[in-house]
Amino acid sequence: MNRVLNVMPPGGAQPGDAQPGDGISLKKLEKRLRHRVGDAILRYGMIAEGDRVMVCLSGGKDSYTLLDILMQLQNKAPVNFELVAVNLDQKQPGFPQHVLPEYLKSLGIDYHIIEQDTYSIVKQRVPEGKTTCGLCSRLRRGILYSFADRIGATRIALGHHQDDIVETLFLNMFHNARLKTMPPKLLSDDGKHVLIRPLALCREADIAAYAGLKRYPIIPCNLCGSQANLQRQVVKKMIAGWEQQSPGRSEMIMRSLQNVVSSHLADEQLFDFAGLESGLESDLESDLECALKSDQQSPD
Repeated sequence: MNRVLNVMPPGGAQPGDAQPGDGISLKKLEKRLRHRVGDAILRYGMIAEGDRVMVCLSGGKDSYTLLDILMQLQNKAPVNFELVAVNLDQKQPGFPQHVLPEYLKSLGIDYHIIEQDTYSIVKQRVPEGKTTCGLCSRLRRGILYSFADRIGATRIALGHHQDDIVETLFLNMFHNARLKTMPPKLLSDDGKHVLIRPLALCREADIAAYAGLKRYPIIPCNLCGSQANLQRQVVKKMIAGWEQQSPGRSEMIMRSLQNVVSSHLADEQLFDFAGLESGLESDLESDLECALKSDQQSPD
């Protein structure tokens, strides 16, 4: 059996503590993020002995923080694993091509820059004003999967955090009528790749505050992150309103995703409602059989 990474520093904020990222020092934020990433890795068996982890780096706050915390945990881990940083240069106009190579060289980490003009494809196929995220993510996913095969990566690490997971839950409910979200660990449809989300238990506010204090060279996305009509922004605003009225609401939603009771939902594929019986009839039959046996065995 493979040994699994188990690095969980003591401490870490809990619901009811100060708001995430609100006036917290770099040291405390770093400790909190390490704790939550370590918790996610242990809980979901994300990294084991000998894994080669391809960390997908976009140039945003989430992926910078992901790489940073994984490098810290790599130095403390009881298991050996490799980290390889990979960025997909999608040829967006004005993309600062020098930023990520210079940053990654300064870290001394193995890295690769993949150059593929997905920007032109997306702009050609998606009508003006429509969301580009769907097509963009599919193209990006295919390219990254192929590259993971080429470098022998056993894990593909993505920078989605807890807020992304909660928002995606509601997006799927509202627009696809499905109770699903981004899982912390996922096997790709072709069964060849294991995707992990080590930031799954981290709050976006913590990540944003940490990235600000670390002064990462953030590269804005001109394709999807700046689109004002994204439904994700609508859901984000909705959840933010709930948080103002009842602090900790988002945390409770995340905990609900970790405590699913299939018999108390309504999906007959997950639970056999049709075959559900009280057992009263079978108990009566059993009592009758026992009575008959007792009667047969008793002397006249």
